Amino acid sequence: MSRLPSKIAIVTGAASGIGAATARRFVAEGAQVVLTDVNQAGQEQAKFLGAKALFVSHDVTDDTQWQTVFDQTQSAFGTPHVLVNCAAIMTTGSIEDTTLSEWRRVIDTNLKGTFYGCRHAVKVMKSAGGSIINLSSVSGITASDYLCGYEASKGGVRLLSKAIAVHCAEKHYRVRCNSVHPGVIETPMVTNYIASQLDPEAERTRWENYMAVGGMGKADDVANLILFLASDESQLITGAEMVIDGAETAR
Repeated sequence: MSRLPSKIAIVTGAASGIGAATARRFVAEGAQVVLTDVNQAGQEQAKFLGAKALFVSHDVTDDTQWQTVFDQTQSAFGTPHVLVNCAAIMTTGSIEDTTLSEWRRVIDTNLKGTFYGCRHAVKVMKSAGGSIINLSSVSGITASDYLCGYEASKGGVRLLSKAIAVHCAEKHYRVRCNSVHPGVIETPMVTNYIASQLDPEAERTRWENYMAVGGMGKADDVANLILFLASDESQLITGAEMVIDGAETAR
């Protein structure tokens, strides 16, 4: 049985990684999906998925482009029931060596972009209901010394999601909002960072050791959790932070 029959979804950051895996999973479960990304490789993802998929070039830091995404979704498929805010970048640096431009870039993409998407989604979903799923990270829960901006952005996504959930519940909008917190997942964002280090093999081993169960997770693992939150199976779950990290934060 399809788990997203007649659902219409928007997935940002859908050209690769968790976003692409989520779009594939949604279409397989009966949804119509608008894939968005600044990376034009999203066109090939949408083409592969067929008539139930549409690609829209989209910079999440631009509120005007968000309006275009929702307008094109309405025109192609109808009013969206699901928004997955997956677009993100990762920067490294401590409080001492993170530059203001790096700080602004990661906050704008990861947090402001999510804020824009949620605001548009609540506006169109509040009559009929819907599900907003925001990708945070275990870095939005625990801290390290070298991900200052990234962790601030993901921590912001975590509490933004809760604030939206409480607001919608108190307004009786039937709009759910949850955050998903992956651990180390083998995506281009992670593998590109590892490859850029002086000793990529040693760096990969270090990242793999973060996961108590051993090794990196896969994008499909996270997509399965997102699917559950998008479906009616999770209709009482809102304001939750769903950790998927192989016990990384439990030890």
